[in-house]
Amino acid sequence: MTIRFDNRVAIVTGAGHGLGRCYALALAARGAKVVVNDIGGAIDGSGGSQAPAESVVAEITAAGGKAVANYDSVADRAGAANIVQAAVDAFGTVDILINNAGIVRDKSFHKMDLDDFEFVLRVHLLGSVFVTHAAYPIMRDKDYGRILMVTSSAGIYGNFGQSNYGAAKMGIVGLMNTLKVESSRNNITVNTLAPLAATRIAEPSGIFEEYDASRSPPTRSPPWPPIWSARTAPIPATSSPLPPAIIRKFTSSRAPASTPNRERRSRRSSWPDSGRKSSSCAIRNPMSTRSSTCAR
Repeated sequence: MTIRFDNRVAIVTGAGHGLGRCYALALAARGAKVVVNDIGGAIDGSGGSQAPAESVVAEITAAGGKAVANYDSVADRAGAANIVQAAVDAFGTVDILINNAGIVRDKSFHKMDLDDFEFVLRVHLLGSVFVTHAAYPIMRDKDYGRILMVTSSAGIYGNFGQSNYGAAKMGIVGLMNTLKVESSRNNITVNTLAPLAATRIAEPSGIFEEYDASRSPPTRSPPWPPIWSARTAPIPATSSPLPPAIIRKFTSSRAPASTPNRERRSRRSSWPDSGRKSSSCAIRNPMSTRSSTCAR
């Protein structure tokens, strides 16, 4: 079955780079009209440029799709309202919202300036709140809406130097869990995605260097596999997955890594509900009629 979004209007925040760009291109390729929102700033939220959003719009229109650019910040209420209004002005409505915009200002908690802590929460958590709140009345009035939030393993498991980012990302999960209950009567589904991807926002973590070091030198001529150029080139849908060693480094487990496997298994058998499988955030079709839960 082919998934289509014909005649649907989608907003993707933070769509000028990385995963946001991929979401926008994928929606447009399946028939959606897309508002490509991006302030065009650095990964810490400073600066701004219209070029990233305009570049993605150009890609979409060149492929025969329909898209408009928006440069407002999700971090303030007026900017969020302008993003939704851009969709209404260009295409008449809003059907799909992907709250993807984000920044990082990493530092260990005891060294972190509270202004940096607050600003990361404002972009990730309140940004999701502001844009969703602006689009929500439109979706309620027509009894249709698909909202996708974006969380992170940094919130689910924790990650050194990202107390602000992790707190914001788990706040998004709480927001989803409440909205999915409130919105179901109006045929509005709310889901949350927890991706792991080698995009520019992940670069300060050192994930690129860890990945490059884990790979054997290429044995054939260029072009190299897509992951070799992840920092500068578009990330295709067929990019190689991160190796298990890197995934383990950036996630957590219940038992310490040094604990022997046999001992870990015996510990698990004594945990409450040890026979029940646990899961983190599920990826679902944005057009699905059901909402997902997270970390249940």
